[in-house]
Amino acid sequence: MKVTFLGTGTSQGVPVIGCDCEVCTSTNPKDNRLRCSMMISTEETNLAIDCGPDFRQQMMRTGISRLDAVLLTHQHNDHIIGMDDVRPFNFRSRKNMSVYATTSVQSELKERFAYIFAKDPYPGAPRLELITIDKTTPFQINDIKVQPIEVMHGYMPVLGFRFDNFTYITDAKTITDEEFSKLEGTEIMVLNALHHRKHHSHLNLEEALEWIERIAPKKAYLLHISHLMGKHDEVNNQLPENVELAYDGLILDI
Repeated sequence: MKVTFLGTGTSQGVPVIGCDCEVCTSTNPKDNRLRCSMMISTEETNLAIDCGPDFRQQMMRTGISRLDAVLLTHQHNDHIIGMDDVRPFNFRSRKNMSVYATTSVQSELKERFAYIFAKDPYPGAPRLELITIDKTTPFQINDIKVQPIEVMHGYMPVLGFRFDNFTYITDAKTITDEEFSKLEGTEIMVLNALHHRKHHSHLNLEEALEWIERIAPKKAYLLHISHLMGKHDEVNNQLPENVELAYDGLILDI
């Protein structure tokens, strides 16, 4: 399985519009971050996790011509608002795009993209097949087995996903002990870490490192990173040996 970090930034992305801080003006491409998204690829399947405002650009970067499904973590715009850009995959495959989401996420999709779900949608509108998932039921997308894990993003439930020994969690602040038990045995962990200060709905760096110490993976990568975190290389030099800041375009072979 190949994992590609399509985007590793916050809802604003990095650089932030109008900001002249040292991160936003950095010439290091690892300091440029699109909104969070990931591609899981096998010989049989290409699966995108989340579909935010940078989805088109992210798909162009990968060079892929086939996308089999989209897996949604939650309903915030930086994770779903690029849904219109699945259209080229519809046109190429002549099939509806499978979109895996909870019922609450589906409700938000139907509201924000009413034209897609109209009784008589206009020709050329994206074609989606909504497939309901929840925190309790593992499921399979072609040859990829998926274990959902519920975390809380403030008061909003968000799903993370485990693929065998690889776990992906974004937009988390808290987790129950029952859900945390699903993380046991994770060897490669991806976890959000917004910046250094306390935040009401995201883990900060200190909190993310506490989760990682408890999980004890062989390797952990941090994402959903704000410009307030600091410059990529400088922060990386201060992290534990098994932890790194992820960056856009990073590829892992699992």
